[in-house]
Amino acid sequence: MGNDNNIYPVFDKMLNRADKEALLGQRGLMVWFTGLSGSGKSTVAIALERELQQRGILCRLLDGDNIRTGINNNLGFSEADRMENIRRIAEVSRLFVDTGIVTLAAFISPLQSMRSMAADIIGHDDFVEIYISTPVEECERRDVKGLYARARRGEIKDFTGISAPFEAPQNPALTIDTSRVTLQQSVETILQLILPKIAQRKHGKLE
Repeated sequence: MGNDNNIYPVFDKMLNRADKEALLGQRGLMVWFTGLSGSGKSTVAIALERELQQRGILCRLLDGDNIRTGINNNLGFSEADRMENIRRIAEVSRLFVDTGIVTLAAFISPLQSMRSMAADIIGHDDFVEIYISTPVEECERRDVKGLYARARRGEIKDFTGISAPFEAPQNPALTIDTSRVTLQQSVETILQLILPKIAQRKHGKLE
């Protein structure tokens, strides 16, 4: 007779995270990019994804384009909807990380409470926060879509950095200002940080 206290017996039969990571030869990790619109989050994340791919590391990039048009297409941009947006992203990311996949998330995630919630869901040991600290003046100069100009005219409400706050991370793993360093330098700095964390543990040590 089975254990009546276990109301989710299917989980006892499922392969666990270690099984997946052993298959892939890598450890799952969440690399979370935060910063203003136009700061370079997605550009750096895309370049990092390509570099990881070339190194034979399986990864998955999540950003506003592939999340807002799918799983979160029913959410707006109020603070409550933004919090729910991040919560769903974090829950999905946890599934990827638990499968051994290096997951890259590029979202403004303007409030410390949002990013703390994401880290709590995913797990702090698996969560690497990277602050793309490019100044708002540079972000505005780069803005090919004219979003900042529209926000300054009052046409876009709750626009982060103009009419809505952005809380800079208190203790990010890395801070990168893309107006001061090249894209390649940014990627190399991140790789130095995360590659040891991705390395698969074998025989009790990193290889």
